Amino acid sequence: MFDKGRRPGGRMSTRRIDTPLGEAAFDHGAQYLTARDPAFVAQVDQWAQDGHVARWSPAGADAWVGTPAMNAPIRAMASDGDVRWNTAIDTLTYDGEWRIGNDRFDAAIIAVPAEQVAPLVAAHDVALADAARSAVSDPCWTVMAAFDGPVPINRDRLTDLGIIGSAVRNSAKPARTGPEAWVLQASADWSRAHLEDAPDTVQRALLAAFAEHVGAGSPAVIATSVHRWRYAKVDALKLGAIWKADIRLGACGDWLLGPRIEAAWLSGQQLAEFVGSTNWTVSEQNV
Repeated sequence: MFDKGRRPGGRMSTRRIDTPLGEAAFDHGAQYLTARDPAFVAQVDQWAQDGHVARWSPAGADAWVGTPAMNAPIRAMASDGDVRWNTAIDTLTYDGEWRIGNDRFDAAIIAVPAEQVAPLVAAHDVALADAARSAVSDPCWTVMAAFDGPVPINRDRLTDLGIIGSAVRNSAKPARTGPEAWVLQASADWSRAHLEDAPDTVQRALLAAFAEHVGAGSPAVIATSVHRWRYAKVDALKLGAIWKADIRLGACGDWLLGPRIEAAWLSGQQLAEFVGSTNWTVSEQNV
C-alpha cells in the first residue's frame, strides 16, 4: 500500500500542536463515525473491544470516535500491512502487469478522492475516469484553536453557526488530554467561495465568527493551525465499488457509495469481494 500521508489517517487524521499548556490534539477531518450496516456495526464493535473507538453522544446515539484519536482505527488496520508512507503515486503504468517505478503488481486498487482518480486511470480505463470526474466533492476550511481555559458553551458540538458549519470541543471527546481544543470547520459554500484565500485570512474569519457566537468571557487563544480539505464531502455515485477484472484495476471509496466513513469501509469490502471472485490467470503471489 502506498500513501502520500506522513502517518495513518487521511480524512480521519489527528493533528497535535504544542502549546504553553501542553500538547493539544485536534481531529481536524471527520469528527465522528456512525455504524448502521450490520457488517460495519460488527467491525466497530471489534474496534471498541480493542480500545480503538468509543461512543460519543454529542453526535447521536450511533456516533463513535477513535480513541485516543480519530485515526486510531486506521492505525490499527495499517499495522497489519506493508504501507509506504510519504509516497505520492502520480503515474500508473500497465503492460499486462501494473508498474509503479520498478515494482510490478498483478492488480491496482485506487482508494483516493474521486478528483484524484481520473489522472491515474484515464490512460487505462475511460469509463472509470469518467465516473470519477462526475463525482464532485465539497471543500472544507478547518481552523484548530487551543484556548487557555474552557470556552463558556454548554455543548461540545454545534452546527450551522453562520460561516461555521461545525464547531467541536475536541478536548471533550473520550480519552483526550491537553488544553481546551476546538475544531472549527467552515461551511461548504463559504469554503468554496474562499478556497484560495490565505490561511491567515481564513483563521481570522472563523475565529471571529466563533468569538461572536461565544460572546463575552471567551478565553484567550494560545495556539492555532489551519488546514484546507479540497475534497471533504462528496456527492456519491451510489455504485458501491468498481472492478475491471480484465485489467485487474479497481476503485473504492466514499465517492462510490456515500459521504461517510462507514460507506468508505463498505465500498472497500465490496471491492475485496469482487477481487476475491476473480479467476486469476497471473502470478498470485504479488496480489
